[in-house]
Amino acid sequence: METPQPWCDASPGLASLERLTNLLLVEGLTDLQQKQHDFVQIEATRGVSHFSKKIPLEKLFLPLTRFSIPPRILVTVGVAGVGKSTLVKLFVHAWAKGETGKGFEFVLPLTFRELNTYDKLSGERLMRLASPHVAESSFPSVAGARTLLILDGLDEFKRPLDFSDTVVCTDLQKEIQVDYLITNIIRGNLLREVCVWVTSRPTAAGQIPGGLVDRMTEIQGFGDADIEDFLGRLFVENQNLSNGVREHLKAHKSLYTLCTVPSFCRVCGSAVGYVLRNAGCSLDAMALPKTLSEIYSYYFKMALCGDGQATPKEAPRIEQAANSNSKKMMACLGRLAFYGLTKRKYVFTEQDLKTYGVDLSSLHLGLCNRLLLKEEMPLSSVYYFPHLTFQEFLAATYYYASAKRALFDLFIESGMSWPKLGFLNHFKNAVQRALQSEDGHLDVFVRFLAGLLSPRVNGALSDWLLVRDEQQGYRSQVVAVLQSLLAMDQAVSCRTVNLVRCLHEIQQVEVAAHLEEALKTESLAGRLTPANRSALAYLLQASEACREEANLSSCLDHHSFQSLLSQLLYCRNLRLDNNQFKDGAMDLLGSVLSGKDCHIQKISLAENQIGNKGTKALARSLMVNRSLLALDLRSNSIGPQGAKALADALKINQRLLSLNLQNNMIKEDGMKPLAEALAGNHTLRTLHLEKNGVGPQGCKRLAEALKKNWGLKELILSGNCLGDAGAAALAEGLKVNHTLLTLDLQSNSISDVGVTALMHALCSNQGLISLNLRENSISQAGACEIARALRANGTLQNLE
Repeated sequence: METPQPWCDASPGLASLERLTNLLLVEGLTDLQQKQHDFVQIEATRGVSHFSKKIPLEKLFLPLTRFSIPPRILVTVGVAGVGKSTLVKLFVHAWAKGETGKGFEFVLPLTFRELNTYDKLSGERLMRLASPHVAESSFPSVAGARTLLILDGLDEFKRPLDFSDTVVCTDLQKEIQVDYLITNIIRGNLLREVCVWVTSRPTAAGQIPGGLVDRMTEIQGFGDADIEDFLGRLFVENQNLSNGVREHLKAHKSLYTLCTVPSFCRVCGSAVGYVLRNAGCSLDAMALPKTLSEIYSYYFKMALCGDGQATPKEAPRIEQAANSNSKKMMACLGRLAFYGLTKRKYVFTEQDLKTYGVDLSSLHLGLCNRLLLKEEMPLSSVYYFPHLTFQEFLAATYYYASAKRALFDLFIESGMSWPKLGFLNHFKNAVQRALQSEDGHLDVFVRFLAGLLSPRVNGALSDWLLVRDEQQGYRSQVVAVLQSLLAMDQAVSCRTVNLVRCLHEIQQVEVAAHLEEALKTESLAGRLTPANRSALAYLLQASEACREEANLSSCLDHHSFQSLLSQLLYCRNLRLDNNQFKDGAMDLLGSVLSGKDCHIQKISLAENQIGNKGTKALARSLMVNRSLLALDLRSNSIGPQGAKALADALKINQRLLSLNLQNNMIKEDGMKPLAEALAGNHTLRTLHLEKNGVGPQGCKRLAEALKKNWGLKELILSGNCLGDAGAAALAEGLKVNHTLLTLDLQSNSISDVGVTALMHALCSNQGLISLNLRENSISQAGACEIARALRANGTLQNLE
């Protein structure tokens, strides 16, 4: 079966295949992947995949260790347009040439689009359907041999998979509903010896219980080099144009982030390239598309010109195309797209097209290739939009046009509803339904709907999909509706952040701009109203200023922190100093740090009011967290019990590199469990313990740990009343430990006796490069000992 090549597909000829041949090995889906729109996933994580190991394609079906068995059920996820079907084709071709999958005698690919054409199938018939080239007499050997069954595109399956209500079937020849057949195969009731590989968008993949999946992988998106290479190949005839497109996209991070998806990279690159090519030297930088709606409006304009190589001389072709028949056809396609979207239907039959008045024979061939693709199946033909966002954009244009004259709820296709009059009421209805959606499947649709009110989008599509300047009568009212929804006191979510993105699409950016300035000047205190909290969450995703560090110090109370909580997951560096947080806030933060979605690498909680109870909540999260590299708890009140909780976490956590516990009243009792943890933890690199009353006995325990620890590089012990006994203990540790690089013993009441012990250790120590002995009781005799040690030591570089 030959599959059409979508206009926006990342084909092997246009992009490096390295990312497809090295998949990310993941341990399951995150909440974000299961509950949010593909674009929201990318925007929230900035297109960066979570910490995952890579697995080469040739090892995908092999055991991970010598003691494990090959996986039977594999699921590969990826957002729409990232290359799942391309990966399947790549694997099948490589297997046919004997380059990979050598353990399989048969590889049988099927798409869920094809399965949609059947109501019932048996296991035997499914295998024959997937292997039409295999003789019927050979079927028993196919079912019994090492066989791989590939099921591509679960998100396009017309029936949900319900594993809790499956009719059990063990008879290969019995015909049952196709969804029951798939669940029985995955459960192992049928074709138990066959390996099954399912590909899907993340939201649909969540239908398969994690306990049934032996291996889950994810396709990584484009990196910077991939984007540059892709755009270079897209405009291979004009590298200046390629450079111009790339520079524009890099200047607008929200678009550049979405370009990690190959299909969108092509849409975006084509649209910006079209504008640059046609504008020539007269281009005003402000005229280039900057929002999602502008990108798609210019792509549609390009599509109307035929092949995307249009020049201003071809403008008459647009006018010729925009006749009444074509407009009617676009309206019908929009209606098909809208009601397909409301029903979560992405593949259509010829009957569906007839129902919505789509006449393919009258659709211009060039447009057909860009707007609706056809795929021949054994029993019939199916149709689909080349990418999910195309369906969403067309759906928005239909809803926009219909809302001006509709009398009833457009979301109710058949039957009556309470009257809804006027565009504004229909717009409110669409936004409310998007806010109520659990998985955000209407988020981008309402973003496009708002974007159609943008003057730039109207200018691009006027006299074709839109009436010139008609947005002027609605724009201010829609802005007021969105702002009133944002003003409601509610927890910030991806839905409310999407409202801010809707304002951005309409070019209403004042709220976000003022808040970004407040972030830069650290003047957020007292300004976090409900609307500003949503705008702040938007900035945490979109702003370059927040990309490296989100400074929310001295501006959050418990309520605003709680409402923002879910949006803090994706900040890399988070500063929450001096917010008067107490233990209850740490329970909330611990839940964030424990999540699979957590991307926080550094967090500072200095100068709050965190006690041992709050520290215990943080410690519990550290036992499962795999993203945090640095934790700063300076000037809190964690005490010995809090120190013990953190010590227990350090025995398990193998990610944390830096821990700052300065001024926390840890004392000797807290030092004991910390020392025990350091004896076995070899990943922590920096430990700040200044002003904690550790004392000589606590220091002795720490010194014993140093004899066994080879990971710690920096140890700060200033202001701990260590005395000569503590210094002598550390000296014994330094005779064994040669990996510690920095030791700070400032203000510790160390006299010449302690200094002498330390200097004797320096004579043999070959690791320490920095030693701080300021504000101690060192006399001339101690200085002489230091001088002797320096003659023997060749590694120390900094001595205070």
